[in-house]
Amino acid sequence: MGIDIDVFTLFPEWFDWFRTQRHVRNVMESGSSLECINPRDFTTLSGRQVDDTPFGGGAGMVLRVDVMEQALSGHYGVQDATVVREQRRLIALIPGGRILDDAYVNELAAEPSITLLCGRYEGFDERIVQHLASDTLSVGRYVLSGGELAAMVVCDAVLRKLPGALGHADSAEEESFSDALGGNPEYPHYTRPAQWRGHGVPDVLLSGNHALVRQWRRARSQERGGA
Repeated sequence: MGIDIDVFTLFPEWFDWFRTQRHVRNVMESGSSLECINPRDFTTLSGRQVDDTPFGGGAGMVLRVDVMEQALSGHYGVQDATVVREQRRLIALIPGGRILDDAYVNELAAEPSITLLCGRYEGFDERIVQHLASDTLSVGRYVLSGGELAAMVVCDAVLRKLPGALGHADSAEEESFSDALGGNPEYPHYTRPAQWRGHGVPDVLLSGNHALVRQWRRARSQERGGA
């Protein structure tokens, strides 16, 4: 099972590094794809313009709805760009969007295809959000200079959920906020040396008793979650 992810960004080269990451390469070799599309390649405005000043005044520039419409229509080969959101999850990355959490990631990981729209400058013309996108997403209640870093966060969180991404089937089973941990943060981990500056590893982890280890880990996870 794979997923096709399209990212509409003014800086597609930023994702070249991301594609080199091992878990990303693993899922792409298994049939998933990550393609970056530059709206500048579709604009009909002079100088490859994609933005304009906001009506009502104010600082900064806003990404134009007609340019995004042209980019979506051109890339997906449709006459009416508003139908794209009926064919795939089309997500506008905005600070005020739906907060990304593990449940949202699971939703997206179950989709055959998603599209991420990266804002820039002062963001999107609101008609992009209202009439072209099907969803909104925020990686937190703060402002980034553009949607590219947020898109990488989404891609990373989604792709590592896919079979084969992490190389071991159990790697993503008991992660922070997973169902296996009841939505709580992950328990603490320890490795060698067993003693460091007088701080030792909890005895239960050295006991070899797997049932007690599981019990200890669940208890620590619940503590971290405030349960």
